[in-house]
Amino acid sequence: MADNHNHIDEDVSTLIQKLKDKYEENSQDFKAYLEGLVYQEYTSYWDYIMVDTLLSLQKPKTNIPDEEIFIMYHQITELYFKLTLHEIKQLALKKGKLTPDFFAARVKRMNAYFRNLTNSFEIMVDGMEKEQFLKFRMSLLPASGFQSAQYRMIEICCADFHRLVDKDHRDKYSAESSIEEMFEFIYWKHGATEIGTGKKTLTLTQFETKYADKLIRLANEYRHKNLTSLFESLSDEDKQHVGLREQLRKLDQNVNVNWPLVHYKSAVKYLQKQPSDVAATGGTNWQKYLPPRFQVRVFFPQLWSEQEIQEWGKSAFE
Repeated sequence: MADNHNHIDEDVSTLIQKLKDKYEENSQDFKAYLEGLVYQEYTSYWDYIMVDTLLSLQKPKTNIPDEEIFIMYHQITELYFKLTLHEIKQLALKKGKLTPDFFAARVKRMNAYFRNLTNSFEIMVDGMEKEQFLKFRMSLLPASGFQSAQYRMIEICCADFHRLVDKDHRDKYSAESSIEEMFEFIYWKHGATEIGTGKKTLTLTQFETKYADKLIRLANEYRHKNLTSLFESLSDEDKQHVGLREQLRKLDQNVNVNWPLVHYKSAVKYLQKQPSDVAATGGTNWQKYLPPRFQVRVFFPQLWSEQEIQEWGKSAFE
């Protein structure tokens, strides 16, 4: 027992010295911090995760039960987007040499997030009654999932910005073109114009007022540290890393094909109505906007064959 007690004392003494060094390095009063620990409360799960706050964030606009499902699902989606951006930031701010193993591990995490998102869309497709959805959605005007800024941030942080330009204007620009000029032709604007007049929807106007400047600043910040640029900065040998190439291809597929497609399937279920289709809450042209085969957005074209790009999203869509 004595030996074990001495061993514990030695470990505690070492930890105390490390704490002392830590605080003194920053000219802090070590004893004051120790005294603070004496009075500090234990951490609880509910306080650390802020469960009560989290569960209070659902504010339905109607008394229709399935609206709360709709809200919670989208909140969960935004948290997964934040996780993805967290991984991208780790890569962009990585100090020292960026190894293909580190790169691949972070992209693998992103793919796990998007895989969960795609699989969970069953909640949107089968988790609500169509009749309830078509009622409460009218109280959401002009809000739309189109207005998810974090999804736009993921796109911007993954690809050279000209890859996000509308396909009818894309060939005019390169990776070094003006972000501000290219932003005027960003692909998502095409999906948020009024079908009849071609004018910007209120959904798009709201979105640009709140986020346009922020997104342009982000695009400029990530011009040379987006995932495409980081991949191109690797040595020729590192670019051949099988695991990294595989994970980047999966990310391309997950973000630009699988995720838009499950949205499309959901829209078909809830909004498609013969002989005419129900308009989305934001007035977006979802029939032409969501299917990936129309815009052919590809983050990493260097990892795909010409034939694969030509057939982008077609087989999955069919």
